[in-house]
Amino acid sequence: MKNSLKKRILIVTGIYPPDIGGPASYARTLAQRLSKDYEVKIITYSSVRKYGQDKNYPFSVKRIWKKIPWFFRHAVYAMKVFCACKNNDIIYSLSTLNGAIPSLMGARFFKKKFFIRIAGDYAWQVAVEKNKTGLLIDDFQKAKKTGWIGFLHKVQVWVCKKADVIIVPSEYLASIVRGWGVSDDKIKVIYNGVDFKSANISQEEAKKKIGIYGDIILSAGRLVPWKGFRMLIKIMPRLSEISQLFRLVIVGDGPDKKTLESMVKNLGLERKVYLVGRKSQEELATYMAAADVFVLNSGYEGFSHQILEAMTAGVPVIATAVGGNKEVIKQGENGFMVKYQDEFNLIEAIKSLWQNQGLQEEFKKEGKKTAENFSSEKMFEETVKILTQ
Repeated sequence: MKNSLKKRILIVTGIYPPDIGGPASYARTLAQRLSKDYEVKIITYSSVRKYGQDKNYPFSVKRIWKKIPWFFRHAVYAMKVFCACKNNDIIYSLSTLNGAIPSLMGARFFKKKFFIRIAGDYAWQVAVEKNKTGLLIDDFQKAKKTGWIGFLHKVQVWVCKKADVIIVPSEYLASIVRGWGVSDDKIKVIYNGVDFKSANISQEEAKKKIGIYGDIILSAGRLVPWKGFRMLIKIMPRLSEISQLFRLVIVGDGPDKKTLESMVKNLGLERKVYLVGRKSQEELATYMAAADVFVLNSGYEGFSHQILEAMTAGVPVIATAVGGNKEVIKQGENGFMVKYQDEFNLIEAIKSLWQNQGLQEEFKKEGKKTAENFSSEKMFEETVKILTQ
């Protein structure tokens, strides 16, 4: 009887653990917090048909297996989302298109409030992955959009204009959505929070556990072109001239995997570069504990979970001066920022940090202070306030 009186919240997402990425981490963290006071249901696409940890969650997770044929996969997903709107009080879509359209239609049909979180420009991401544009996200906003990409952009803008509230994780993304002609009073900025748990082991133990030694340059994220992993591999021969002990470790999976593997092989870097694939949060914590520096050479970040996780783990951070990164990193105080794909200055930043133990300790100390300002509890409180007001 008690549970039946709880407000019910439907979270619609396109990605969820064990799949990795900021949106997946966000969905799990939010659901865990919301489930303390509300009935929560998640509907998601999934790379696995079943996941053992689902039964341990205090909320339900409905997975639509990605290996189902394309048409049936999307049809089942849309139907499940639309029908679930009937029995939930609040509809919150973390998916910009596939989940947002049936969520919006269901919310309007059953007269429920519809909220959406915009963590990026979906049309731009598709354009980059399909090699339809070489523009970075800011330039893409000004460019003419035609064909399929133009259609995706129009639908994305339409969904945002029809939503009751749009939640974005940074002031930077608020400006992007505002540029689509969306009313400013609909847009709410709630910074991402992290509940990352550092591994309670020494750096030496962590390196032994992952089987990689030397001075570890760690990077993580979905293996997509704009994350800049190709350039990190490209500069490794020059970094090896500075120190033969440098090792590049990339955590993640994605469509660029084969390209990156070919680069490593063609450059003869098999003993210098390690593509270790997707890792759980616990495994990632071990890699963070082993790392000497965390590098995020990304052309776009709405708001990076990885930066905050590295700071929480006490790893010095070097990142690109793009998107939401500039709202987290204070140049020279808690990290370094360089231009995207700026080989020379990225190498110099890594070299300077590697040679200066005092600066490393300063970045670690200030980074931890910064991460404390972006707690998952704060994110949760602000999100609940907006969802339930």
